[in-house]
Amino acid sequence: MTDLPETMRAVRFDEWGDRGVLHVAEVPVPTVEPGRVLVRVRAAGINPGESAIRQGTFGGDLPSGQGTDFAGIVVAVGEGVDGVDEREEVIGWSWERSSQAEYVSVPAEQVVQKPRLLDWTVAGGLDIVATTAAAAVRAVDPRPGETVVVSGAAGGVGGFVTQLLTNEGVDVIAVASEANHEWLASKRARPVAYGDGLQQRIEELATNGIDALIDTHGPEYVHLGIALGIPADRIETIIAFEAAAEVGAKASGSTDTADPEILGALAAMVAEGAIEVPVASTYPLERVQDAYEELEQGHTRGKIVLVP
Repeated sequence: MTDLPETMRAVRFDEWGDRGVLHVAEVPVPTVEPGRVLVRVRAAGINPGESAIRQGTFGGDLPSGQGTDFAGIVVAVGEGVDGVDEREEVIGWSWERSSQAEYVSVPAEQVVQKPRLLDWTVAGGLDIVATTAAAAVRAVDPRPGETVVVSGAAGGVGGFVTQLLTNEGVDVIAVASEANHEWLASKRARPVAYGDGLQQRIEELATNGIDALIDTHGPEYVHLGIALGIPADRIETIIAFEAAAEVGAKASGSTDTADPEILGALAAMVAEGAIEVPVASTYPLERVQDAYEELEQGHTRGKIVLVP
């Protein structure tokens, strides 16, 4: 085992609230328990869901750490672990709100080998966007030649969804700000600006009808799907759970595709260049409040990543 420090820096919050409650604390490095691995974190992504967690939407214990996504180097392996070695470069996820730190401990089945060509910052922000996108696409079961509307199409999840679809020959009408239209067009999507008159603009583009809608932004798009005449069981949202329940739409997410084989396959697509995951910004742990300020503005293309 590598000689490890006794303490590490980690993002914490001691009360529910806005991003002002976030701080970096000195906490013990996790012990290496049976069945688990300890990873020195090279990069850790941030996600919109973490803002809701921090505000107390889902409850939980305080004080709390934060973060799901990470990529790093295995520094210790617990008893009973096979197939993961010290010094291995890995991508993974934590269900324990703990990845935004210098070290993270997770069950061994929650890491996969990082493709050698995959940039650390991209790898660190990959799990949630990739697996959420895969779940969303699977939920609407698209076929080549079908037309699917994607809202928030240039965001972290939305951009991944768009590319998964266009790579399979699906016609994507991509709802996004005009600043992102050129990038979306380069991914073989047909961009359309959001705002007043959106339904009409979509209908003018969709001359062969619309088969499905994937929402990554908010409830108004779930209701737009109904207004467009899309069957409820082919409308999927990753965020608007109440609206989905109201109309009978689907609300799949990363927990539905939390599987190392799925993550490994998606990481390989990114490493091979089949899918681009832009990194909008990187921040040190100490600037975690600034990172969430940028995220919560809601206009980021790609991922924001913390680099311990």
